[in-house]
Amino acid sequence: MAKKERSTKTDKQSDISKIRHSASHILAEAVLDLYPKTQLAIGPATEEGFYYDLDCKSPLQEEDLAKIEAKAKEIIKDGRTFERSELPIDEAIKQAEAEKAPYKLELLQDLKAKGEETVSFYSSMKNGKASFADLCAGPHVTSTDEIGAFKLLSLAGAYWRGNEKNKQLTRIYGTAFATEKELSEYLAMLEEAKKRDHRKLGKDLEIFTFDDKVGAGLPLWLPNGAVIIEELEKLAKEMEDKAGYKRVKTPHIAKKELYLTSGHLPYYADGMFPPMEMDGETYYLKAMNCPHHHLIFASSPKSYRDLPLRLAEYGTCYRYEKSGELFGLMRVRSMQMNDAHMYCTKEQFQSEFEAVNELYMQYFKIFGIEKYVMRLSTHDPAHLGEKYVNEPELWKQTEDMVRDVLVASKIPFIEVPNEAAFYGPKIDVLVWSAIGREFALATNQVDFAQPRRFNLSYTNEHGEPEVPVCIHRAPLSTHERMIGFLIEHYAGNFPLWLAPVQAKVLPISDKHLDYAKKVYQDLREAGIRVELDNSNESIGKKIREAEMKKTPYMLVVGDKEKEAGTVAVRSRAKDDLGAMDVKEFIKLARNEINQKR
Repeated sequence: MAKKERSTKTDKQSDISKIRHSASHILAEAVLDLYPKTQLAIGPATEEGFYYDLDCKSPLQEEDLAKIEAKAKEIIKDGRTFERSELPIDEAIKQAEAEKAPYKLELLQDLKAKGEETVSFYSSMKNGKASFADLCAGPHVTSTDEIGAFKLLSLAGAYWRGNEKNKQLTRIYGTAFATEKELSEYLAMLEEAKKRDHRKLGKDLEIFTFDDKVGAGLPLWLPNGAVIIEELEKLAKEMEDKAGYKRVKTPHIAKKELYLTSGHLPYYADGMFPPMEMDGETYYLKAMNCPHHHLIFASSPKSYRDLPLRLAEYGTCYRYEKSGELFGLMRVRSMQMNDAHMYCTKEQFQSEFEAVNELYMQYFKIFGIEKYVMRLSTHDPAHLGEKYVNEPELWKQTEDMVRDVLVASKIPFIEVPNEAAFYGPKIDVLVWSAIGREFALATNQVDFAQPRRFNLSYTNEHGEPEVPVCIHRAPLSTHERMIGFLIEHYAGNFPLWLAPVQAKVLPISDKHLDYAKKVYQDLREAGIRVELDNSNESIGKKIREAEMKKTPYMLVVGDKEKEAGTVAVRSRAKDDLGAMDVKEFIKLARNEINQKR
């Protein structure tokens, strides 16, 4: 992709972020106009809109949203401008104390602790006077005229700073666009998304469940979900075997020293479960597979002839996501990750990185993902040693290598500063579902730090030790996130190869049950996942039940079918395919399964 094209996409993303950040500011002003005793917490822009967390004197109800939205639209219609100002941090703290604004005060005190000397505020200006000012890093649009469409969507509860030990606040969600047309398209997508919500369909289709006895964010996979997991893992193994990967297995816990060596504890401790003390040692639940794979690489001497070495594992990891951030399968605390690490020479990097991207393209084709973009996250030199490992030359070298491969491959990508992993640049793969909903699905990262921390090396062609380049990749994300996405992408109508139940045999009455059992057994022996409905219900109800469960094929058997040795085939799309010999149906189904259509 040309630099100008990347710049245009980045600019567009920046413009919509400004609009939504400004809309959040307007929402806060509208709430204070209507409910002046409300305390403001935070109100960021998000990928799909914005929200504001509020501590309300009296609880807000859904019916209050219309009144707040009307007030916000009045403010927008005024054509107010935004004006930025700065205050010394100590003066801002005194002001927050005087205004009795506890949430802003806490944020300011945190900023001071991090060494900030000044903070910025944005004021909405009406007739040259500030009507409302809010602590904000910005940026905002110049004028409210640039917000062409504004909509409040819902209310929810949210703990202050995502910590369940803090007070629960009221969160108002909204969205904003430059035009009404864009808003209408988004709202239509939201309506369709409600029907496809993976939490609802996951329950209806008996794919997964959660239980308080197990804990929040820890999914229990039901038999149907286990089938999907096994099919995805089988696909990954097939693809990775063709690409020369070697499979490994690692334990679910490790000693503290491992994560100190990797650097995860200093940088990532908040995302890990608390330590466990056993036999005088400190252990942590595994939050990532990479340190374990590095030890596998180091377990025997390596030569340049052994590289590239590709180690793959569907490893289970545990991350302590804040309770307020947990969301169905999309944000969980236990995850099975389609992980792999490639160790290669600098000369092999380009071909290895291109091969990873090509693997993504193959998966996109299989799953019918037509729209995607790579989000390249780079570091901020101002935060070296604090947020990122302090290797400025390696950061530049590695980011240039990744960028050059993306450009050469003509893969659409955008750059986002200051969001890299602590050990190197990363790519988050953004995909759009069939209805145009955006998901951050997978990741692809380059690591120049950990191989050095683990003293990994190989002997080059001159007999000298050299540090390998390490590429982290997870094209199928985690089972949790991938299946959540696929449920919504397919609206539960999984393609035949992935469907938990591929066919149901439906006898018209009990007298057809023996023949139905024979058909059922023939399909089982042919490797087709099949169920037999032997309930005492009418055939119409059996068909409706199978359709509700989104079964791809329904095989009705009655007198004619029993006599002819056939089945009446009905597809999920409610198309009657007519009578078919059992062997003919098996051939049709196996062909569809093998082609992963």
